[in-house]
Amino acid sequence: MSRPNTQRWGGVSQTLHWLIALLILTLGIVGLTMGELPKTPKYFWVYTAHKSLGITVLTLVVLRLAWRLYAGAPPAVPGTPTWQERIASVTHALLYVLMFGIPLSGWIYDSASGLRPFRWFGLVDVPKLVAPDPQTVAISHAIHEYGFWLLVAVVAAHAGAALYHHVFQRDATLVRMLPRGWISSPQKD
Repeated sequence: MSRPNTQRWGGVSQTLHWLIALLILTLGIVGLTMGELPKTPKYFWVYTAHKSLGITVLTLVVLRLAWRLYAGAPPAVPGTPTWQERIASVTHALLYVLMFGIPLSGWIYDSASGLRPFRWFGLVDVPKLVAPDPQTVAISHAIHEYGFWLLVAVVAAHAGAALYHHVFQRDATLVRMLPRGWISSPQKD
């Protein structure tokens, strides 16, 4: 397992970053459409898959944070203004808060709803975190839903900043999170 060097993120960090991003995208699409499904056995399967993927994301985020604490992060690209570094730090912190908060609020929502326990991908019983309670259901559902929309906004800003660095500042900020050779670092004029 390689730690990041001074220029780019390591393979473990890149893999966790893109795997979590893909799973969150999948969860968002499923979450936005599953309420429209007819109440058939497939409906319950989709909800269980959504919950299982959410627990998976939570686990991967714990691993990602542990890896980041162990391996560290490469410093900002030389020439990055201090104010941009600070915004990036706040954005990353908010992303972590949301990546923990959204799955946890979903888990609490499921627990408080009084539904039967579900099994993570049909393999492991997922314990309930709280007793059934209508007020907890309402609060956790609101956090889960509004947290998702906040995550969409923060991810859009995060991706937009990476593209801004690549296209306009012509630096390696974006390239550092991609496998070597996917795209080249832009050349400054």
